[in-house]
Amino acid sequence: MRYVIAASVFALVGSAAVAQPAGKQHMMYEIVVDANASQPTVLVKHGHVYTVGAAGTLADGDVLIGGGKILQVGANLSFPGAKIIDAHGKPVTPGLMVSWTPLGITEVDLVAETNDEASNQAQDSAAFDVADAINPSSTLIPVARIRGVTRSLTAPVDCGSTFCGTAAVMHLGLGPDLIVKRQAGVLVELEPTGGAGQKNARPDIWSKFRETMDDAREYWAQRGGYHRPGGSRDQRSARIDLDALGPVIQGREPLMVHAERVSTIRQVLQYAQANKLKLVIVGGGEAWECAKELAAAHVPVVIDNDINLPASFSDLGATLKGAARLDEAGVMVAFQPQNDGPAHYARTITQIAGNAVANGMKWDHALAAITRNPAQIWGIADSYGTLEPGKDADVVIWDGDPLEVTSAPSAVFIKGDAIPMTSRQTELRDRYRDLAKKIPPYGYR
Repeated sequence: MRYVIAASVFALVGSAAVAQPAGKQHMMYEIVVDANASQPTVLVKHGHVYTVGAAGTLADGDVLIGGGKILQVGANLSFPGAKIIDAHGKPVTPGLMVSWTPLGITEVDLVAETNDEASNQAQDSAAFDVADAINPSSTLIPVARIRGVTRSLTAPVDCGSTFCGTAAVMHLGLGPDLIVKRQAGVLVELEPTGGAGQKNARPDIWSKFRETMDDAREYWAQRGGYHRPGGSRDQRSARIDLDALGPVIQGREPLMVHAERVSTIRQVLQYAQANKLKLVIVGGGEAWECAKELAAAHVPVVIDNDINLPASFSDLGATLKGAARLDEAGVMVAFQPQNDGPAHYARTITQIAGNAVANGMKWDHALAAITRNPAQIWGIADSYGTLEPGKDADVVIWDGDPLEVTSAPSAVFIKGDAIPMTSRQTELRDRYRDLAKKIPPYGYR
């Protein structure tokens, strides 16, 4: 079986796919792939290559892809029999990564059977493992990957009163198994839900949080004897939650804490230091106010930098300059998609990064915040995040500045696979593009 991957370019606005602005020229790379053969070796020539690694930026660079890996990065490369793509000086970057999104576990927000992320009605549980629910057939995955997104830190966004569940890293490529890393961290909600009927004020949240963490430490200290006759079972927390917290208690995986208010961030920072935990702040609307403390403690922040109008009293200090201030202070920054639809809007991650640049963040630092930084934060930097030999071939060729909203990928590779540049959105656009047709599309006759 042979098929053609046409790397055409689409700008997606809102929930619909529309054509690019008139007058902008786009490259079309046509790659013929034999589905019954091993991956072809591909040589991307003459690109403006942003390695985001030790080699820096190559003004006229080549990237050699083979066997799902990056084989070489440099100038004037050659490989007999390789399929050549001439990038004509256009940007070439690593594939992008979004952090803290329910991509892969939700489909239609208002249809419960398509939504597997925890909700306010779900069990308050650290053992809620999103890896058990990731759907490789989600229609939202192609929407994100044709915009250059090749990896995701998938975790619940809505959750119970304190513990939200266990996150996973996935790639957005082809094939039935997308999970790259299970147990990538446990997410905790330390912000109250708010409202007149609020039932989880901060003291309630913290008492539940401390008790569960204490139970987990006690449990893991004597886990071998838990099931023996007379074994200690004093912990009130559920055993499955205590098991799920093991990698966090042992310092192997991060405690992901959603906190916006600077006082809460300082409080959880002190708690993490006292208990020798790896900590990642997600949300972080006011995190810039304690940027020096976070930098000194080497605590990363995952932020939606487009928020500057407070949604609650917890993020009154949110500002469009938040990411730039954190970065300038030495905090490792990663970006999450816009938080009013982080699965549907995973594709907007370049806009989040671009707006951070417009508000003072260095361009190359913003690109790192959606490539190298999340790879380091979530523990996959050995295989992803930079264009370096030996790493997975997540490679994107762009038709312009990747952080400009009018730019789009011309070709996307994920683990060496050339990705079809189509999604449900582009197919719907093409079905109804010609309004002069008298006969309805076949699917609607």
